[in-house]
This record gives sequence, structure tokens and C-alpha cells, in this order.
Amino acid sequence: MAVASVAPLDRARADQLSFCGSAKYAPLMAASAAGVVLVSPQTADLPSPAAARIVVPNPHDALLSLIPRFYRLPERTPGVHPTAVIGRGVVMGEAPSIGPHAVIEAGAVLGDRVTIDANTTVGAQARLGDDVHLYPNVTVYANARLGRRVTVHAGARIGSDGFGYVFRDGRHAKIPHVGGCLIEDDVEIGANTTIDRGSIDDTVIGAGTKIDNLVQIGHNVRVGRLCLLMSQVGVAGSVRVEDGCILAGQVGVSGHHTIGKGATLAAQAGVFGDIPAGETWSGYPARPHKEALRAQAALFKLPGLLRRIERLLARSEDDA
Repeated sequence: MAVASVAPLDRARADQLSFCGSAKYAPLMAASAAGVVLVSPQTADLPSPAAARIVVPNPHDALLSLIPRFYRLPERTPGVHPTAVIGRGVVMGEAPSIGPHAVIEAGAVLGDRVTIDANTTVGAQARLGDDVHLYPNVTVYANARLGRRVTVHAGARIGSDGFGYVFRDGRHAKIPHVGGCLIEDDVEIGANTTIDRGSIDDTVIGAGTKIDNLVQIGHNVRVGRLCLLMSQVGVAGSVRVEDGCILAGQVGVSGHHTIGKGATLAAQAGVFGDIPAGETWSGYPARPHKEALRAQAALFKLPGLLRRIERLLARSEDDA
């Protein structure tokens, strides 16, 4: 059985590969036209018209290994486009790929095999490690440092000033930001995400952390290794996010708090204090997840309780 591409169960054709890792997708699998389906031991016996099913310990992991065989990334073409602007004293490693209208300002240092796409700006004295890829319209501010194999998607801003002001003499006086912005190895940063430089300290994103689109990280924040920050997360200044944390979509963290190692914040959680290591918190304001669920359940009971109270009050008035 030959397959040429990958597709979800509900849209796959006979010449495509799909996967099923959970029994909750049994109806989709039973109706799927996929030619080959990757299944786990738990889903291996689900009904399916597929010509072949392949049992693997984890279909998601197996798919991750197979996708590069079906979809080849465009090959890099080393070279510097004639419209690119290269400042004085720029140091480039081997085989750079610099796209149209890119700007690399004075004193920047680029490692080997760096790719800088169209209309991207790398500020003065910035440093990019080996195999960094900056997609179109990225701005890396002066003095920012990116480690090896960092990927920054379109429109992201790295190392901009943080939001810091002091009210003095009848106006908001800006606090100069002289700290750095350090992105460690193997970090991926989503489109239109912004990461501020530190005020006097550095903003640091730890190795292996993955940041989604539209995330805002304030000045002096330190995010640990192997964290996941999902879309529209906002992290205020001087927060510490320790290793292995997960911040789901639209989480907001107020300034100067610590998210303990391995903690998880559920979507839209509003954090106004420290979060203990290894715990899952949710809600607004964020509380331990089970406690937040109980509070939400109690809130949903209020309309019924109010109706009962109103009926009791009405009876009392009638009796009077």
C-alpha cells in the first residue's frame, strides 16, 4: 500500500496516511477513507476500512518521524541578496543566506548557516548563533543574543524596550532600558510575539522553550528550559518561570511572581501570586485547579439559589 501524504482522519483519501491515538476518535476512524492509519495498542481494534493499520506505541511520535519524509522543507540557498544592507564590521560565519532588503547593522555577529529572510533587521552588536533562522519582517534589536538553532517567525520583535515609567514632575518619565535580551539554544518564537529587553537586568528565555504566536514577555523576565507558552500569553516584568512550565492560551501573569518548576497554568488563568512547583492552577484569580472547578460549580448554582430565596421572600410577604 503506497501513500503520498498525511491528512486527518475525516479528510484523508485512499492515498494518504492518517493516525488515531485515542478511542474518542472511533467514529472518525470508522468512516475514514485513509489508506494507512497509525494506531496505538489501545485503538488497534477499532473498526476501520483502511487497507492497512500500523500499531505503534505512540501515533503522534511516529507521525513526527514520518512527516519529514512526505514534506521536504525548501533548501537554503547561501548568499547575500544584492538589496541587503550590511553594516560596518559585521561578522558572518559560513554559508549565510541573507534575503532581499534585510538590514544587518554595524558590529553584528552571525554564526554559521544563519538564514535571514526578507525585510528583517538585525540590530547593532546583536549576536546570532549557528543555524538561526529569522523569518520575514523580524526585528532583533541592538545587543540581543540568540543561541544556536533559534527560530523566530514573521513579525516577532526581540529586545525592544520594556514598559517602565516613573511619574515625576507631572509626567511619566521613561526608565532607560540598558539590560539585554538572551534567547538560548533551540528556542522557537512564534509570529508577532514580543520579548522585551531588561531594564538593568537581562530578559532570558531558556534552552528548548517554545513560544507561540502573539505572546508578550516583559522586561527582566526569566523563562526556564523546556517551557511551553501558548498563544496570547502575557508575562509582566520580573516574573520567573522555572523549567518545564506550561502556560496555556491567554494566561496572564502579573509582575514579580514565580511560577514553580513543572507547574501548569490552564487557559485564561490570571496569576496574582507565586505558583508552587508541579501544580496545576486555573481560573481568575488563579487557584489550584480542583478548587477553581469547585468554585465555578458553586457559581453556576447561584441562579437557582437566588430563585429559591426570591420565592421564600414572596411567601413571607404573602403571609404577612
